[in-house]
Amino acid sequence: MMMDLDLTEESLPVYEALASKVRLSVLRLLGEKPMNIRELAEAQQVSSAIMTKHVQKLEKARLIRTELVRGKAGVQKMCTLQAEAVQIAFPALDTVKRECHQTTVSVGHYTDFLVEPTCGLASEEKIIGEFDEPRYFLDPERVNAKILWFYKGFVEYKLPNFLHSGQTPTELEISMELSSEAPFTNENWPSDISFSLNQVGLGTWRSPGDFGDRLGKYTPSWWPRVVNQYGLLKMVRINGKGTYMDGKQISDVTIEDVLIREKQWIFRIAVEDDAEHVGGVTLFGREFGNYNQDIEFRLYYS
Repeated sequence: MMMDLDLTEESLPVYEALASKVRLSVLRLLGEKPMNIRELAEAQQVSSAIMTKHVQKLEKARLIRTELVRGKAGVQKMCTLQAEAVQIAFPALDTVKRECHQTTVSVGHYTDFLVEPTCGLASEEKIIGEFDEPRYFLDPERVNAKILWFYKGFVEYKLPNFLHSGQTPTELEISMELSSEAPFTNENWPSDISFSLNQVGLGTWRSPGDFGDRLGKYTPSWWPRVVNQYGLLKMVRINGKGTYMDGKQISDVTIEDVLIREKQWIFRIAVEDDAEHVGGVTLFGREFGNYNQDIEFRLYYS
């Protein structure tokens, strides 16, 4: 599981959990294999009581998970590494406020689609239609969708471009919360999700999995516990040098290549037939997942 952190107090339990040589050593040990409290205590040459406190901190930070299992000596608490990596979002280093046009597009406001099951949509109040029936992607209620998912295919969004003739575009940011789409959930379910703007391919991001180990921060209480709960917040940036995903370049496509001055844009999210990993996509909007936002577009200009 990839953990998204920032510099708010919500991320503090993780930083506190990592601020210990013993706990860092525990994470390294669990990276090799699951271990129980007694085994960890012996490896660190501390008492089981002290190790229990260390484990509680790591579990509170969601870096590990524990479960009670039966062993030869009775019931024991088994510890397993949960987090695979962490990503920390720092404040932007720009000292000058940049001018931008910002547009928000709701998840359900797609203008074209072609999807294959597993698939479905839901508003913040209910499932729209039925699971795994693509026809409901045409249901009039789909404009209220705050989450959608499909195994293969695409959804496409049209949005206006408010750039004025005297403004020079410098960078486009597109942010959204995404994950793979597995039957039920599976943290190890890679999927190659591709993006395009105005029919120009931007690049592909490999989603690591479909996350259901805990409830999404904003996911409604009625939402089934056995299906996807949250995704990862991803940021696509297109500028004069290329296209980047969270700072890592994914293609050489520049802001001029995507016909950025067109009066309207067409943005597509897809899982292609010939992708190396066909594992679906789940798109989270407001009222679902860990980030209370829809698809956000920011066009910076000078």
